[in-house]
Amino acid sequence: MGRRYRITGSKYPRMRRPRRRGRWTLAAIASAAALGMVGWGTLQLIDVFSGGGDTAAATSPACSPSASASASAGGGKTGSGGSGAKPPAPGKITVNVFNATPRSGLAKDTADELKKRGFKIGEVGNATKEYDKKVRGTGLLLGRTTALDTSLPVLATQLGGAEKRADARKDAKVDLILGTAFKKLAPKATATRALDRLSHPSPAPKPSGSNCR
Repeated sequence: MGRRYRITGSKYPRMRRPRRRGRWTLAAIASAAALGMVGWGTLQLIDVFSGGGDTAAATSPACSPSASASASAGGGKTGSGGSGAKPPAPGKITVNVFNATPRSGLAKDTADELKKRGFKIGEVGNATKEYDKKVRGTGLLLGRTTALDTSLPVLATQLGGAEKRADARKDAKVDLILGTAFKKLAPKATATRALDRLSHPSPAPKPSGSNCR
């Protein structure tokens, strides 16, 4: 302890500056970030000049899954008035036939023909004073409110141009009141095609366009 030390020899140790590894790390990160930005910008330019590609198709309302689902739902509806319920078969519909014209025997002849086409027949006769000689068209179809989307459209396939109207009745029977313009029911083949279209509506067309995949 307390001794003095002398440095001997002609060489002295040299102290090196510590390596600054932090700067190299930051430089590498900055370079990677710059390259990433350049690559992203290049892709954006390609996307713009190519019309958007799949991105435009994915964001297009007409090509979106929700739009396709809505189209499918709209095309899958059956029946009339968009109720979504399948229309009843003629054999499940009871029709009362009333004659509001001056021609005699018209209600019976019409009821007989409807029966041949599968409908059930209820009352047959002349129209009440409320409607007698007051129905100007081919006919008036009457039923309860729910019949507007079920039974009445089915009956309307047998008679073109008839008006459909709801009243306060509670039962499921419907009325066919023959108007002054009535001549005869629609031809059976025509009525059958109309009934088939009502029961099996065509599906809605799929969205089309250059951006849809």
